[in-house]
Amino acid sequence: MVMVDKIWLPETPRLTVDAVISTGNEIILIRRKNEPLGWALPGGFVGVGETVEEAVAREAYEETGLSIRRLRLIGVYSSPKRDLRFHTVSIAFSAAADGKPVGGDDAAEAAYFNTSALPSQIVFDHKEIIGDFLKISE
Repeated sequence: MVMVDKIWLPETPRLTVDAVISTGNEIILIRRKNEPLGWALPGGFVGVGETVEEAVAREAYEETGLSIRRLRLIGVYSSPKRDLRFHTVSIAFSAAADGKPVGGDDAAEAAYFNTSALPSQIVFDHKEIIGDFLKISE
């Protein structure tokens, strides 16, 4: 339980978003500056007063420098074990963008990867999200 405005409320998972930014057979991944270290989809926490669509566009821009378009829902990912730091629920979207990504904010680097040659150290459940994206993109 957490006290909010003098009312005890149950703790709930933190809401996040992730973006699979695709250009045909390539997707953009970011190399994280912070724990857990590794490669990840661009994304992050939804702010209070922000829609998930606004949040994914903001996070993608902050971490890659690219404006995304053509958002489509991939799925909702809610395993309590998807982030070992705390329980998160992510709403994942596919999107398109043009240009060369540049790492910013929490991203040390941002780069395109061929979907058949992804890096081995992908964190969180992002391999599952990418797999689901590839299934619906066939």
